[in-house]
This record gives sequence, C-alpha cells and structure tokens, in this order.
Amino acid sequence: MVTFRLAPAKLRPGRRVYAIGDVHGMARRLAALHNAIAADLAARPCASALVVHIGDYIDRGPESSGALAMLASGTPIGGAETISLIGNHEWMALRALLGGDDDAAKLWRMNGADATLRSWRIDPDTEHPSWGQAVPEEQLRFLEGLRLFHREDGYFFVHAGLRPGVALAEQDPDDMVWIREPFLSYAGDFGVVVVHGHTPTKEPEVRTNRIGIDTGAVYGGALTASVLEEDRLGFLQV
Repeated sequence: MVTFRLAPAKLRPGRRVYAIGDVHGMARRLAALHNAIAADLAARPCASALVVHIGDYIDRGPESSGALAMLASGTPIGGAETISLIGNHEWMALRALLGGDDDAAKLWRMNGADATLRSWRIDPDTEHPSWGQAVPEEQLRFLEGLRLFHREDGYFFVHAGLRPGVALAEQDPDDMVWIREPFLSYAGDFGVVVVHGHTPTKEPEVRTNRIGIDTGAVYGGALTASVLEEDRLGFLQV
C-alpha cells in the first residue's frame, strides 16, 4: 500500500511514473520491486504508467549480470512502458569495455567493477581489452542504448543531478551522471523537480527542487521506487 504526500511537481491526470533507485547488482531485490510495482498497478490501475530505472545497475553487488539480463530482456512489468537511464557505473563500464583505455579500466575497478566482471565470469586481473568479448551481447547492447535523462511534465529524471545555473539544454553529460555538489545543497529552482539517485541516503530525500531515491540497497538499505501521479508522491521499498 502506497502512502501519499503532496509532491513538489505535477504529472498530467491519468499518468503514473515509478522511478527506481540505484540497484548495484542486487538483482533479486530489483525483481521484488518490479513485483511490488506490478501489484500496485493491478490494485490501482491508471491510464498510462512508466517505469524509469535511474542508473547504476552494476558494480559492488553480486548479481550485476543478472540485473542487466533482467532489464535487457524487455519491459519487466506488463502494462507499463520502461526507460532505463545511464549511471556513472555504466558510464565507466562502457569506456573500459569498448574504449580499451587503461585509465578507464583502472577507474572502473576502483569503483566496484570486480564484482561485475566476476558475474560475467571474467577474471578482473586479465587484460582489459579482452573483457568486452566475454560480456553477453544483449547486455552490452543494453548498456550502449541507455539514455542520459528523461523529462516528464514537471519532473526531470537523471542519474546524479544537474549543475545549478546552467540551462537544461546546456547541461554537461558528465555532470548528469557524476555531480554531487553544488547540486545537492542547492535550494534554488531548476525549472523542473529532479528525480535522481547516485548519492545514497538512509531514506528518500524530498526537497522542493529534487527527490533523491538512492537508499543504499547494496549497503543494507532498501531498494526504493518513487511513485508519482498528478500532485502526489509516495514510495515503494523492498
């Protein structure tokens, strides 16, 4: 059962958006949250529903390949559209897997890549130019097809955030997947309410200009989905 509060922005009548925070290789938790969303949709049908995955599907947790396989297989929830965004961990992975860059491979390994590589049965200590050859093709295609952001009425969905004082059309993609400050402490108006992950908090963080939904599933916290409809906001957690 979703408990609602007044939201900081609005969606058009009949539209509902579920946005799922950082997964980090917790595939079974992701499947449970998909089931919770499906149950909510069955109990409370709406005219149209969208599920937005906010990025960071891989690294640190033990089931990165399983999470990618689940998402790459198509729409996980009947009756809902699905959009998957790129997080900084996918950003690093693509550069290491496709770019053949030593620095990219080192940076990725410093940020939890070994768990992902092992989920693909890749020895992290092997030469990185060979890594991409061992990644299942459908998972690599999924990674390459991830979107940077999604805008929906009064909301802007992006992995990390936005740089204050910069127009939406001029935002740097690096900021959109990596930024923390000055985004997190900014109290001004972005022109949209930003729904983001990237920075874990114990509970979802709701401000007048942003909604943070990374609640640290890989660190023992919940995996969170925000539920947005008309002028209301609620959460599902597993």
